[in-house]
Parts: sequence; C-alpha cells; structure tokens
Amino acid sequence: MKVKLFDESHEKDLEDKINNFLSSIDGEVIDIKLQTSIAMFGEEQIYCFTAMIIYT
Repeated sequence: MKVKLFDESHEKDLEDKINNFLSSIDGEVIDIKLQTSIAMFGEEQIYCFTAMIIYT
C-alpha cells in the first residue's frame, strides 16, 4: 500500500494534479480523502485544498 499527498490553494489545481497522478499509476486506488480549510489573514481568505490518495 502507498500514499500520495496533494496540497493546493485552488481546487482546479488540485483536480489537475490528482487527474495527472491517477493517469500515471499502474496500481489500484483504494481510497481518496479530501479536505478543505480556510484561514483569514487580515481581510484576505486563504484556502487550502488537500487530498490523500491511498493506492497499491
């Protein structure tokens, strides 16, 4: 079993990275965990989109 982690500030970037990764592996995807978090820095909103792919 293997794990690959992704961390992007925009959901489209995360989607692209995951799709590229999935097209490159020969194994089987066991699970994908997604998480979104947001923080405030002054008046700016900072987003963090993360994913963990568990595969063989």
